[in-house]
Amino acid sequence: MDSNFKKCPGYYCGRMPLSNQTFSECGACDRGWKRNEEYICVKCDDELQLYDFLFLAFNCIVPLLIHLFLIDFTVKFKTPITSIKFIKFSKEVLILYLSAFLEIILSALITVLLSEPRFSFEIHSCGVSSISDFYTYFFNPSPRYEKTLICTQERVFPLQTMVLIFYSSCVFMMLIFRPILNEKFCKGKIEKTSISIYYALYAFPLLALIYAIAAGFLYFSFPYIAIIISCAVNATHFALKDEQDTKQLLIGSITSVRNIIIIVGNWLLFSFGIVSIKKYYLLLLAPIPTIFYILTAKYTNPDNY
Repeated sequence: MDSNFKKCPGYYCGRMPLSNQTFSECGACDRGWKRNEEYICVKCDDELQLYDFLFLAFNCIVPLLIHLFLIDFTVKFKTPITSIKFIKFSKEVLILYLSAFLEIILSALITVLLSEPRFSFEIHSCGVSSISDFYTYFFNPSPRYEKTLICTQERVFPLQTMVLIFYSSCVFMMLIFRPILNEKFCKGKIEKTSISIYYALYAFPLLALIYAIAAGFLYFSFPYIAIIISCAVNATHFALKDEQDTKQLLIGSITSVRNIIIIVGNWLLFSFGIVSIKKYYLLLLAPIPTIFYILTAKYTNPDNY
């Protein structure tokens, strides 16, 4: 390297290799590249860590939960919370559940195949070292307080674009499968089945906006968010029951297929959060929120006061 080769300003600026063993001026590294300690951009060929895979899995679970929630409830805009009602569990509802799972799985496969290297199940990564890696825009330097040097890049390649591509694929798959299934299996059998499609068309752009803004915070906090969501869904599920008696809640939890699916799903989501923070001995706590609510429902029922 030339003895006059100077360090680049800013934390994310680097020099891209050119022909004849020369280098570009300081600037943003290309997508899929990152700067090394010598401020030279090098191609990312690291493998995703387990935590990265779990983070991507979390971003698959959230859209699935949104789909299941929108399928499971029928609700009109500008109506009170008391107007929310469950769709009766049936073969048609199960078909929509399976459709949601299929849409998520196919979207995930498409996203992986479109990631570098393309059309393979191998994913190359630049890795994540700090939360600032998600927000390189805020670290563009201004040498001598003059013109700003633009070094904005996807330092966490491919975690940012991969999730956004996945959300787009989810919408695309939903628009392919759901209308056909609604027309063929559910037309006239379930009230307002198409409403889950319309609501999802609002939910996914909002989800993408939240991710674009808060991806770094989500990366370092998603295990705890998964646990909180599990507990919140568990409490909401039981709170919407007409009967708040301990015996009735217990019987309903083991005799209704719908209730069993929701409860087991909450346990799995809770366990996912525990596995993500590597506190495996806490997996035994997964059933605790369900048991706690059932045993204490009679003490918190407003009808008793």
